[in-house]
Amino acid sequence: MKIAIVGLGGVGGYLAASFTKSGLDVVGFARGAHLKAIKKTGIRIIEDETEWSTPLHVKNLDEAEGYFDVVMFCTKSYDLPDACKALQNHIDANSILLSFSNGVNNGDMLREFCDAKVLDACIYILAHIESPGVIRKKGKVFAALFGPQSEAAQTVAELFEKVSLRYKIPQNIKEALYKKYIFIAAFATLTAYYNTSIGAVYEKHYDEAKKLLTEIAEFAKETQDIDIFDEVQKSLDTAAKVPYDSSTSMYLDFKNGKKTELENLSGYVQKPFMQKLYNELKKRA
Repeated sequence: MKIAIVGLGGVGGYLAASFTKSGLDVVGFARGAHLKAIKKTGIRIIEDETEWSTPLHVKNLDEAEGYFDVVMFCTKSYDLPDACKALQNHIDANSILLSFSNGVNNGDMLREFCDAKVLDACIYILAHIESPGVIRKKGKVFAALFGPQSEAAQTVAELFEKVSLRYKIPQNIKEALYKKYIFIAAFATLTAYYNTSIGAVYEKHYDEAKKLLTEIAEFAKETQDIDIFDEVQKSLDTAAKVPYDSSTSMYLDFKNGKKTELENLSGYVQKPFMQKLYNELKKRA
């Protein structure tokens, strides 16, 4: 079985390295200095007190060749359509596609652009590119969620079992997506808006965080009939527990002048407070 992992940032880099280390047939797709470093010396993973490396078969997307049984997209959400189109000649109706990008509608985007077996998915992990060719994973947090329950989901489950990485096939994958999205969307928006860490948002802007989380829960209920109101307090509790200086990728993208996932994380939620923050952030993007 041949696996493609598109995007080798914190998520994709850790998955590609873990799968390759366990003997699975993986091709990773990256670009720039990160691609050059991995080609030269392999990919290095730093996990708290441990560190390990593995060679990795890595290419640019335009160098893709052959057929892929499973494709895991770990790109930014705004790169997902182009990444899917780039692999159209290397997949077919039997290929299994899933996206671990931020957001709740990535599966729908894949279904729009590709004729394949598409799973909805999300992942819990704290990891980022520390330097070209190096991925730093923080803490023990890891869980890949995908579904709905199907033969395709079982195939992906077997891959995660082989590499001893935690996974789950939820009874309601859409609800699972929103349970992750509520935290990411709220704290990505607020950390970017206030130019600060998750801990500082919790400490200094608690009321705004609670208000924004509640709006996202209302949006999920109104648009999808999904009840995630319990996640409002759970998200606040999570923010209190993560390291104070923990950041979000969207905040870092704003800080570093990069393209952001503003549309998918802030613009997607059509509620008054979120739209106020979104409109201000759009001016800075």
